[in-house]
Amino acid sequence: MDNEERFWNATVDELANGYVHSNDEFTCLLCNESFVDGIIYPMDGVLYEAKKAVSRHIQDTHISVFDYLLSLDKKHTGLSDHQKELLDFFMKGLSDKEIVQELNGGSPSTVRNHRFKLKEKEKQAKVFLAIMNLLSKKSDKQAEPNFVSFHKGATMVDERYATTEEEKQKVLSRYFKQGADGELDTFPSKEKRKLIVLQHIVKRFEPTKRYSEKEVNEILKAIYSDFATIRRYLIEYGFMKRSKDCTEYWIGN
Repeated sequence: MDNEERFWNATVDELANGYVHSNDEFTCLLCNESFVDGIIYPMDGVLYEAKKAVSRHIQDTHISVFDYLLSLDKKHTGLSDHQKELLDFFMKGLSDKEIVQELNGGSPSTVRNHRFKLKEKEKQAKVFLAIMNLLSKKSDKQAEPNFVSFHKGATMVDERYATTEEEKQKVLSRYFKQGADGELDTFPSKEKRKLIVLQHIVKRFEPTKRYSEKEVNEILKAIYSDFATIRRYLIEYGFMKRSKDCTEYWIGN
């Protein structure tokens, strides 16, 4: 299971913790780093068991799960930028009056109204999760399409992302005629097929590694001659990110 699939299959509690525990491993949902039961991990002069080590890793590498989840795009959180800003203030323990001062405007009653609306949104989310949970138990699993999980860094989520595993395999066999680990025969022109091909190509990169442009080019050259086009689309569609000076590239989250 790749990191995207693991992230979206996680329970609410697992998402809040930032890791999942499976097969004697604690795996970070934010970057896929794993810590194995029975191994002791030294960190800053302190020895940690796997469960404590993954929590320390999240703290050191990602600051907090709250910040990471809040940084996700609106298509994943359903939150506006203003709501995210308010939630950040709430997390810091600011009073309504202090928040008004931070915002340089508004009134404490307006902030209280936002608190109320967010609490109502929480209630609605709980009911929706319960409905989907019941549906999942009742529905025919064989009749239900198995949709592909796309990356959290996706720059747009629409009907082009409604791809089943069966469709994905057909596209990959068409464009990677020498096998899934071989070269790309041609780059598709249709957007939906582009997404499938790009998602497959990005798996050639390590999720926690930073790459130079030269390293990215070398990996892509082995896949397709027009590597510059592939690199551009990987960035454009959010599969990969790069620094402003284009010296570092990494997998988008």
